[in-house]
Amino acid sequence: MCAYNKERRDFVKKSGLGLLGIAIAPSLLGNLSPNNRLRTAHIGVGGMGNEDLKAISSHKLVDVIALCDVDSTNLAAAQKLHPKAKLFSDYRVMLAELKNEIDAVIVSTPDHTHAPASMMAMNLGKPVYCQKPLTHHVSEARAMKKLAADKNLITQMGIQVHSFYDYKLATLLIQSGIIGKVHTVRAWSPKNWGYDGPKPQGSDPIPETLDWNLWLGTSAERPYKKDVYHPGNWRKLLDFGCGTLGDMGVHIFDTPYNALELDVPRTIRNECREPNGFGFPENNIVTYEFPGTKHTAEKLTWVWYDGPGAPKMHKDLILPGAKEATSATNVDKKEKSVEEKMSLDTKATGAGKLPEQGAMFIGDKGRLLLPHFMELPKKIVDGKYVDISDEIARIEKKNNMGKPIRNYNSEGQKHYHQFVDACLGQAECSAPFSYASRLTETILLGVIAGRFPNKTLHWDNNEAKFKEEEANQYLESAYRDF
Repeated sequence: MCAYNKERRDFVKKSGLGLLGIAIAPSLLGNLSPNNRLRTAHIGVGGMGNEDLKAISSHKLVDVIALCDVDSTNLAAAQKLHPKAKLFSDYRVMLAELKNEIDAVIVSTPDHTHAPASMMAMNLGKPVYCQKPLTHHVSEARAMKKLAADKNLITQMGIQVHSFYDYKLATLLIQSGIIGKVHTVRAWSPKNWGYDGPKPQGSDPIPETLDWNLWLGTSAERPYKKDVYHPGNWRKLLDFGCGTLGDMGVHIFDTPYNALELDVPRTIRNECREPNGFGFPENNIVTYEFPGTKHTAEKLTWVWYDGPGAPKMHKDLILPGAKEATSATNVDKKEKSVEEKMSLDTKATGAGKLPEQGAMFIGDKGRLLLPHFMELPKKIVDGKYVDISDEIARIEKKNNMGKPIRNYNSEGQKHYHQFVDACLGQAECSAPFSYASRLTETILLGVIAGRFPNKTLHWDNNEAKFKEEEANQYLESAYRDF
């Protein structure tokens, strides 16, 4: 019932709807469905797409009009939730057929399809909620930012924790000067969305439920391999995802990036293994240098650690009550080779154990630890925790924040509902593409640096290119005609 068919493909080609260059239509925000409701179309409804669908449709003023997925199993599951929605396997066909029946589009596909699907929707004048990271390539991030601005569209990137209490609190604390001018941020996640193994050989039969051509979309054609790409492992692979940095990094970078009002970095260096041409490195230590802002020193150093064993312990990360597992913390790491750095097994134990994921702000008046997630930030001065309850109470009152709610199911909907309310003229989005594009660009520059291990890359923000010409080839890629 939901299988892609040749007639629909021919329709798209004959209609002249180029993937990124279709005729611009006026915004439909002034022509919402009866009773001022928002009619949504969802591209990608499996995995995180299913969660996005549930969260968007939980808003009392949303009507789900269309569902699109390249896997009919995902479509069947989503159809049970919304039996009246029209079903599609090709987002191009859906947008062409329903452009006058939908008001907003939610994009929840693998990363490489974010920009092609979002750009087509925005060219039709549709507000877009797109999952993180915003795009797969730097050039796409800039193009999406420009198009959203040119058409004055409501947009939101899917970083749900952006709207959570603890992250908003940490942002306000940092901006209040609680630890003075920040000179360093260290952030980490031990998740492993990398792949250090060999490129798979051969092919496997394509499941009857999957349209492999549509799943590949604009990326290069290749044989299907079971359990390598779909449904979940694409994040590990260069042509489809953005590694751990592009997954958890977006969430954990978000609050420091927002709080410090950063733009894109000047230099980027990734300490990792040599590229294998297929998967992202399983361990990365990415160091950024940013120009200073009113919340930072003259320059800001940002260090990201990911993969098994992350983070490698540093004096900036030692917590009150911690006992060192080894003496490696006191070693000057600048004198160590990359291999030695990556193999250091220094951990804090006991009461001072670091949260599994998080960020540490280091300023001239102390440090602020922000666990990921649903934990209050903690201030540390001279190796001791400092009571900041009075400061938190003052900020809560001043900003009408209320008290934290430790329930992801209820809190997670806020970011989605903010988008819906903004489309209905009742709110403003806190992570529009004007912001999300800069955060994504920063993330993607670190991803590109992984192709040049241990080499410092210099980024020209105005020209949107690297000083190192060999790196510029990774800012974009050709789209396959599918």
